[in-house]
Amino acid sequence: MTDLKKRALFLDRDGVVNIDSGYIWRPEDFIFNEGVFDACRMAQSLDYVLFIVTNQAGIGRGLYSEKDFHILTDWMLAQFAENDIEIARVYFAPTHPEEGIGVYRRESPDRKPGPGMLLKARDAFDIDMHRSAIVGDRETDIQAGINGGVGTRILVEGEDDPASSRADKVVRSLAEAVAWLATRDEV
Repeated sequence: MTDLKKRALFLDRDGVVNIDSGYIWRPEDFIFNEGVFDACRMAQSLDYVLFIVTNQAGIGRGLYSEKDFHILTDWMLAQFAENDIEIARVYFAPTHPEEGIGVYRRESPDRKPGPGMLLKARDAFDIDMHRSAIVGDRETDIQAGINGGVGTRILVEGEDDPASSRADKVVRSLAEAVAWLATRDEV
């Protein structure tokens, strides 16, 4: 009997999908990282279901609204679709426990390193977390993967020290991460 559960590739947004230039909420400020579309198409060919899981504390801090985030997200998803890539869903966590304003000032299991967004995807899409992977540019992404039972955790070099990371692999880009996943599939 074959396993009917799917495997996911969870992608952090800022720093993995796009250049992280700080609190991005307008399409004109959003620049895809080089090789993202090719990497996502390759991941799809490896039978990964693609998700974006992103902390968006800029909403909680009052820098932009949830409506602004959704406008940018719709634009971003259209760019993926034009490149024959299906993002199953985008999950976001707008709260911040210290810097949030009003209803956004609170702890949330969705905010990475919490696993809430990953677990929502698992439950909604029948995902096998052990066979899944997460790619992030911060240790909080890696910790969310650990907390959510994600089998493979990949850190894209960025601000956090890769030497102290609990990632399974440290890479320079999403393209390198997916290429590494492809070699693991061949084993």
